[in-house]
Amino acid sequence: MTGVLKYKLKLGYDGTAYSGWQRQKGVLSIQEVVEGALSTFLRHRVFCVAAGRTDAGVHAKGQVVHFQTPLTLSPSKTRYSLNALLPEDIRVFSLEPVTSDFHARYSALSKVYHYQVHLDAAMDPLQRFYRYQSMQRMDLALLRQAIPHFVGTRDFFSFANEGSKGSAARGAVRTLYRLDLIEEPWGIRLEFEGNGFLYKMVRNITGTLLEVGRGKRSPDEMPALFQARDRKRIGIAAPSWGLCLMAIRY
Repeated sequence: MTGVLKYKLKLGYDGTAYSGWQRQKGVLSIQEVVEGALSTFLRHRVFCVAAGRTDAGVHAKGQVVHFQTPLTLSPSKTRYSLNALLPEDIRVFSLEPVTSDFHARYSALSKVYHYQVHLDAAMDPLQRFYRYQSMQRMDLALLRQAIPHFVGTRDFFSFANEGSKGSAARGAVRTLYRLDLIEEPWGIRLEFEGNGFLYKMVRNITGTLLEVGRGKRSPDEMPALFQARDRKRIGIAAPSWGLCLMAIRY
């Protein structure tokens, strides 16, 4: 495409009804819906590149994508028109032109995910698609002892599904800048910020940490799990609906 302009979209979505961001044959993806709305509005086929390829059922408040078009767009008019075309569980928050060298994924400095764990006996039914309810007793002191083992530059091969495929096959070393445990009246929120995440990495770390909090693992086991480079050694992945992509930092 000659004479193209590049634009950045900030999106939010409820991932409950979707197979994830990325197009997949036979199932409905967020990418398919967003590209369909853009193609209808712009009257030419559009391909979007996302900062993070969220999994099935995972939500986003700060997803960023870029796309190209030969047309000069009005940010306000385009946002209004796209939101009129999109289903209500996907929203465009902003649109802006960017330079040709901008890339939604490769230009990102960090990505922020939140995982919400409900620990109270009764959960607000309006939150059931956005928090994972753990009915077992949780020792937050043990969780806090385990968390520092994950912060910093590490080989996260053990915490990636399909470690021999995709980006993990090219290298599983990632830097986790912070992993914060925030207490809420209803439970806890785990905040992850890193330079990149492997497939199901956040959910696998969360599942392992929850096993520590339940007393099923010792915090001291964490270094051995990294060294093993074996997905079978860690905990069961936490469910997708507790996870939300909050922000992409550039």
